[in-house]
Amino acid sequence: MAQGTVQVTHTGTSRWRRRTGEYASLAAALEAAAEGDVLTIAPGTYRENLVVERSVTLRGPECSPGSVRLAPLDGVPLTVRASAVVQDLHVEGQDAAAPAVLVEEGTPELLDLRIVTRSAAGIEVRGSARPTVRRCTVDNPAGIGIAVVDGGGGVFEECEVVAAGQAGVSVRGGAHPRLERCRVHHTSGAGLSATGDNSSLEAVGCEVYEVRGSGVQITARATAHLTDCDVHRTTSDGVTLDTDAVLTLADCRIHDIPENAVDLRSRSVLTLTRTTVRQFGRNGLSVWDPGTRVDANQCEIFDSTGDYPAVWVSDGATAVLDSCRVHDVPDALFVLDRGSRADVVDSDLSQVRNTAVSVSDGATAQLDDCRIRDAATGAWFRDHGSGGTLNNCTVDSTQTGVIVTKGADPTVERCTVDSPAEAGFYVSAGGRGTFLNCRVTNSGGYGFHVIDGSRTTLRKCRTERCARGGYEFADAGADAGSGSGPVVEDCTGDESAGVRAAGAATAPETVVQATSPSPGLLGAVPEQRVTEPEARRAAGEPEPSTRSSKDVLGELDTLVGLESVKREVRALIDMIEVGRRRQQAGLKAASVKRHLVFTGSPGTGKTTVARLYGEILAALDVLEKGHLVEVSRVDLVGEHIGSTAIRTQEAFQRAHGGVLFIDEAYALSPEDAGRDFGKEAIDTLVKLMEDHRDSVVVIVAGYTAEMERFLSVNPGVASRFSRTITFGDYGPDELLRIVEQQAEEHEYRLAAGTADALRKYFTELPKGPAFGNGRTARQTFEAMVERHASRVAQVAEPNKDDLTLLYAEDLPELP
Repeated sequence: MAQGTVQVTHTGTSRWRRRTGEYASLAAALEAAAEGDVLTIAPGTYRENLVVERSVTLRGPECSPGSVRLAPLDGVPLTVRASAVVQDLHVEGQDAAAPAVLVEEGTPELLDLRIVTRSAAGIEVRGSARPTVRRCTVDNPAGIGIAVVDGGGGVFEECEVVAAGQAGVSVRGGAHPRLERCRVHHTSGAGLSATGDNSSLEAVGCEVYEVRGSGVQITARATAHLTDCDVHRTTSDGVTLDTDAVLTLADCRIHDIPENAVDLRSRSVLTLTRTTVRQFGRNGLSVWDPGTRVDANQCEIFDSTGDYPAVWVSDGATAVLDSCRVHDVPDALFVLDRGSRADVVDSDLSQVRNTAVSVSDGATAQLDDCRIRDAATGAWFRDHGSGGTLNNCTVDSTQTGVIVTKGADPTVERCTVDSPAEAGFYVSAGGRGTFLNCRVTNSGGYGFHVIDGSRTTLRKCRTERCARGGYEFADAGADAGSGSGPVVEDCTGDESAGVRAAGAATAPETVVQATSPSPGLLGAVPEQRVTEPEARRAAGEPEPSTRSSKDVLGELDTLVGLESVKREVRALIDMIEVGRRRQQAGLKAASVKRHLVFTGSPGTGKTTVARLYGEILAALDVLEKGHLVEVSRVDLVGEHIGSTAIRTQEAFQRAHGGVLFIDEAYALSPEDAGRDFGKEAIDTLVKLMEDHRDSVVVIVAGYTAEMERFLSVNPGVASRFSRTITFGDYGPDELLRIVEQQAEEHEYRLAAGTADALRKYFTELPKGPAFGNGRTARQTFEAMVERHASRVAQVAEPNKDDLTLLYAEDLPELP
């Protein structure tokens, strides 16, 4: 029974159809009204189930919004089956099995309705109905806010779902509504949901926030198109696509998401244009399964709040990023699993705490014309079957530019790595890769660092101003077979005429295999004189050294300079030898910690002495093999929790029976460590050094001041080492002696006056942070040989003196 009256005004011209008057109930008024009539409802509460089946206008009084309450005890409060206009009503429903407003037919207009209900749905549109719904609000904490089902459609303009016990807007059964400037918030399910064949949703200028499910959820072959929309402050993923779903996001903003900003699975397809994704707790884009694909154009993904990659592509999925920016994230792009692929074009990856691009488990990544800046690692191809292409890319201000490990085989062409702290390109553990026309400048370490006999191909590459050297090809190790090592063609560097294979145990003929004329006049210049047993080990023979400790100590004595180092090593060896003899005699032997700290500038022979130390310990039966495994931060520290311990254990295992040499060990404990995983490597090392103290010797090395800081902030590490040995810088006479040794090794002679010129040259040579000591001496000799060749090439018939004598004029210019 109504508490007010209904004024019916007939607008027609036929006198007999006139029904103007007041009626005591809504049903009576509708019964009397004809098409086109206006029904003005007086304020009050009407406990009726209203069914509108004529094209009338039904409205509350002007200037009194909310004064008309339609509130039956059960059933559907308002059903519309005609192209009517319903305006300014307050609708309340109590039936959990029925909607509060049901639109079944026609093209009605629902204007300024306030729906406060506990119904199955606040508004439900079905069948052939195509309503226009403007400025309506739905508060339904028991069910769906707006449901469009079974082929229904319509336009919703400036509507708001203020609460929903399930989805805010649900589209299913082939329905296809359009939302314009709507707001959906405080829902217990998804903000916007579309599911099922032929179901589609279009949203323009809408906002979805404060939802307990996903902000937008498209599933089971449904499609959606969102333009200029905001999705934020969800408790689940921002956008979810599953099972052949298709979604387009244009000029949208997705932010403040605790989980994945966007998650796609099961052959879903997402297109993003000019969309920003920021402040997400897991992945910005998470793409899974064969057939699943993301195409992003002119998008920005940044400001991660978690520890996960910004873009994750796995299980055979595909991602395409064109003209995008990814920055201020832990990792930028991870591509995993065979069949997974990422194509990145003309994009920027910057401010990356760990790895910008990681490719593993057989995946593929192709980067064209991209810029990587301020990352720990620019690109990392991790394992067998993983590869792809880096083409015309720049990598700036990283720890390491590009890493290739464990059989990965990418092609890197026309790429530049500038200012890496450790290495431009680093290849280890059987990594392969082809590097064409690549360039490294201003490296704090090496330009190209290839170890473990990796079969890398370098063609027409160049290095400039690399502190530790342009090219370093370290030992193949005991497991390397014949033919291991890089293939090098036409590579150059400003520090020498060509490529140098540094490392005392390196056999040039197996480490550098040039398939075109040798890129350098010397081929390979060893760090110190290579002994026959070392050459055998470089060729791959696994047996330990058969030299006596006396023989190895004799070689130590032949090294230029290092007098204090030699005394320290001899004193330590004497302690170990006497302790061994006391044990043989049945006496107690003093406990000697064999782990060492080497401090000093680059090029002072730390690696060489470490190698000889291991061989001496093997000769004394202290170590089983005495081989050297050289690692740095990049070999020990992973990108995620747990991976660092695994990598550190692997390095330790490779060193079993020998020496683990950690170069620049202070990098494991940077001054601004924050959430750096170096501490995990240190903790793992300390435990392993205790558990395997009789089978592995650890030597940590680096600059003197940095190593003092490293040991002072890590007392657990400092307690594991017996002594610190300082390697002083070489003086001019010692540098001259290294050049003389190199000349003798390669059958050159110094002409009269050349030695004095060299001594003066080394005296005047700037000794800045990049000064390489012995390495600088060897590079100077290589430069002299190059200039000598240019001079002698002009002589028609050179004699033996012409071919062997080096003159003062062959010295390079002082920098």
